Amino acid sequence: MKDELDKAVFSYTTTSQGHDVEEENRILRETVSQLRTEIERYRAPALLVAEVVEVHINKNRRNAVIKVPNGNSFLVNISSNIKNLKAGEGVLVEQKNLTVVDKINSSKKFNVEQFVIIEKPKINWSDIGGLDKQIEEIQEVVELPLKKPELFKKIGITPPKGILLHGTPGTGKTLLAKAVAKSTNSTFIEIVGSELVQKFIGEGAKLVKEIFTLAREKAPSIVFIDELDALAAKRIETGTSGEREVQRTFMQLLAEIDGFKNLGNVKIIGCTNRIDILDSAIIRPGRLDRLIEVPNPSFEGVEEIFKIHTKNMSLAKDVKIKELIKDLIKDSGEVSGAEIKSICTEAGYFAIRDRKTTVTKKNLKDAIQKVKKEEKDYQEYRKIFG
Repeated sequence: MKDELDKAVFSYTTTSQGHDVEEENRILRETVSQLRTEIERYRAPALLVAEVVEVHINKNRRNAVIKVPNGNSFLVNISSNIKNLKAGEGVLVEQKNLTVVDKINSSKKFNVEQFVIIEKPKINWSDIGGLDKQIEEIQEVVELPLKKPELFKKIGITPPKGILLHGTPGTGKTLLAKAVAKSTNSTFIEIVGSELVQKFIGEGAKLVKEIFTLAREKAPSIVFIDELDALAAKRIETGTSGEREVQRTFMQLLAEIDGFKNLGNVKIIGCTNRIDILDSAIIRPGRLDRLIEVPNPSFEGVEEIFKIHTKNMSLAKDVKIKELIKDLIKDSGEVSGAEIKSICTEAGYFAIRDRKTTVTKKNLKDAIQKVKKEEKDYQEYRKIFG
């Protein structure tokens, strides 16, 4: 009886071990198969992203003209699994023979949003001091047409498409643009002129086109082009490819402003510190024809700006703004809004270093001396290095 029991136990153990080995082998085979598939996937060459320009399909052949990122176009074959291919769609192509192997969902052929800042500004007109005349002009040209377009229809005139803000740095040009966007509840699209010039031929022009397409989609909107002189400087006869690409991009900008497509509720605000080098084509009537100079503020303007920047600060009783302003402008004669903001910030830091919760007259005077020294060093640096 004991021998029979031992045999049964041995048989069961052997069978159980056999099943375990088979199960382990199965798992190992599946793992090896997955690893081989993954290795093959890693070895496979990357696919290029291209754009379909034309599609040619007949009984025997299926071809398409595609444009690759460097701007070159090719006539290529279409894989049999691709159905209903249309011009303008994004596709994936093999690197070797550029055969179209798959579609790609690309609603934007150029990722325009990485080149722009899109926001709903929170700057109010009351946050800007010393620029009453400039505010009035912007309200007439930009705010009124967006808020009351029926007024212009009744009169029978077309309001300007855009304005150009020009003046020395730090005078509040960007603040003005953001404030009008806030007052009209418009989408504020901010771009820098130098970023519109791209590496490959035609990409800068495409970027400009898509920025204005985006602006129309998000209308009412304001397109704010900072450093406009980087793109719209006077054109010169030159043979360099870089200059030609800048000119292509500039021509596309002119076409968007004054082309066949109506801008509608899209307004353009250009901004520059160098109006003297701008091409006359950008500021002729019908484009950015309203030129608004934004100068450094007057004495009363400086006082207004100081009050705006110190309204949330805890000031000591000995602080008298008018005396500080006289001390500030007695040497240079002028001060920008950006410098005033910097002075208030630095005065707060001096108070923190003194372990105080109020900003004293001494803190503000020390801040004025620091900012004036930094400005003087900067001017000397510009004289030496340009």
